[in-house]
Amino acid sequence: MARSVGGPASFRPKPGSIPEFPGVYRFKDADGRVIYVGKAKSLRQRLNSYFADFAGLHPRTQTMLTTAVGVDWTVVGTEVEALQLEYSWIKEYDPRFNVKYRDDKSYPYLAVTMGEEFPRVQVLRGAKRKGTRYFGPYSHAWAIRETVDLLLRVFPIRSCSGGVFRRAAQIGRPCLLGYIDKCSAPCVGRVTAEEHRELADDFCEFMAGNTGRFIRRLEREMREAAVEQEYERAARLRDDIQALQRAMEKQAVVLGDNTDCDVVALAEDPLEAAVQVFYVRSGRIRGQRGWVVDKVEEAAPGELVEQFLLQMYGDAAAEALPREVLVPVLPPDAEAVTELLGEQRGARVEIRVPQRGDKRSLMETVERNAVESLKQHKLRRASDLTARSRALQEVADALDLDQVPLRIECYDVSHIQGTDVVASMVVFEDGLARKSEYRRFSVRSTEGDVASIHEVISRRFKRYLEERSATGELDAATGIELEEEPAEGPDEEPRTPGVDPETGRPRKFAYPPNLVVVDGGPAQAAAARRALDELGVDDVAVCGLAKRLEEVWLPGEDLPVILARSSEALYLLQRVRDEAHRFAITYHRSKRSKSVRESALDEVPGLGPARRQALIKHFGSVKRLREATAAQICEVPGIGPSTAETIVSALKGQNP
Repeated sequence: MARSVGGPASFRPKPGSIPEFPGVYRFKDADGRVIYVGKAKSLRQRLNSYFADFAGLHPRTQTMLTTAVGVDWTVVGTEVEALQLEYSWIKEYDPRFNVKYRDDKSYPYLAVTMGEEFPRVQVLRGAKRKGTRYFGPYSHAWAIRETVDLLLRVFPIRSCSGGVFRRAAQIGRPCLLGYIDKCSAPCVGRVTAEEHRELADDFCEFMAGNTGRFIRRLEREMREAAVEQEYERAARLRDDIQALQRAMEKQAVVLGDNTDCDVVALAEDPLEAAVQVFYVRSGRIRGQRGWVVDKVEEAAPGELVEQFLLQMYGDAAAEALPREVLVPVLPPDAEAVTELLGEQRGARVEIRVPQRGDKRSLMETVERNAVESLKQHKLRRASDLTARSRALQEVADALDLDQVPLRIECYDVSHIQGTDVVASMVVFEDGLARKSEYRRFSVRSTEGDVASIHEVISRRFKRYLEERSATGELDAATGIELEEEPAEGPDEEPRTPGVDPETGRPRKFAYPPNLVVVDGGPAQAAAARRALDELGVDDVAVCGLAKRLEEVWLPGEDLPVILARSSEALYLLQRVRDEAHRFAITYHRSKRSKSVRESALDEVPGLGPARRQALIKHFGSVKRLREATAAQICEVPGIGPSTAETIVSALKGQNP
């Protein structure tokens, strides 16, 4: 083991001392606690990557290395052994820097306590208990209770607590459920322990998906009762069949009757990942579950899938593992993971990526749920007033601002190889998006992102200075603030800064931000600062947020500001940046789509920009215009018969 207290370089293992075999390694802190566990096909190659380029590592990995004072490793024979040992150590040491799949909420399960003498059906959350069979998870507890209420007609097993059960046995009188035939009342000896366990076994078998034989049995008994003219019994059996069918209808049929699989999907950003799982048994969705995890390293989706499969199924009972696991991408060591899960289940487990058909459609549904889960997770943090206040204060402290940035503007540039260049400006006030203040720009510069940022910042703040000048707050030529001019008459209202006197609404660029954030690194931040300096604006702070490592760059600084990846400040800046990126991409796509539509009309003689736009607006697309007759084209204002004939002949000569 390499061990020291002088930072990562001081405990780096000596060259050649690390074996090139598969194995598992542990980083430890000054107190000897294991803080990270990892596995590798080649220990030497993997561990050397931690020490080769510290600045290029993920922020959380950098924090882990600066916290650690030593690393040791264990060599194993195969990749399967490495997976097993890695999982065992993660479970044993609970390292603080490893990915931990925590639920984005506490999911309820339908549980049957088969370990008790008289099994009980109930709703349970949290850690699973030995001797208890679980079904689900369900999204809501009331969904379980509705299902149980329907099934107790047919499988009247105990659902009362231990105290109620013992009291009923003492007084010799069952509870209400016993009187209405929704409990077989083993507490007072109406059925024996063996008969009650048979009911519980049937209940579990029905919940496990073996539904057909119970319905066929009840239908047969109903027909026999009808033949024997026992109509009341036949009616009860009919109602029992309907109850089972209603319970089955609550679980959507998505795949074939014999399909047992778990469908796993991911949604991620540079800092976090959301995982969603749909549990399909006998072709029906039996449950759904979700996790949100902090990403420790720049892990590829396949690595996240591998970590999930190990943690999800590492302790699972054999019957809990499905025959098939559908994943968005295969894990790097797919064969080893398949072998490990197969040993756990006692039979083959297939891990694969669905390519087409119903399984692919279901995967897309699960992916949408994962995306929504991640979005809701971030929104919950953003909507918390305390978290927002803490985030703004942390931003002010990290960037050494004089005051909390109550108004933040973020700018992003979007284009494809320098064409259709656009930029976005999004506004966050008090940590929340102010969509009415969003603005978008068509960029004239074609010299790259740095020049585009300079142009957009210059245009935005020129408008700000012009509007302040128009209200008398600022002399545009000198940049000297002036006193507000007095009203010309006694009936005139005083002029309000930043408000259009005609509409009473805020002017578009009237309010300056406390902080300008640009999507990019030091070059983009310097360009924004240069634009502000050229205009004489010196009371607005500037920073750049680089995507790859989420580094915050200040103009003129050689080193970035590294925010803790769990900090509210980084969440806020990342959300602002992502919103600017989304807004820019949306505008770029609409502009590019428009230019593609109009390009087909560029070669038509006699058509200028106004006529082209009028034609597209009237017909909606070039395809519909191509299908139109000359008479229909003449209906467009400004288009005469000769021009219409020219358009028809020109479009017919083009390839659709």
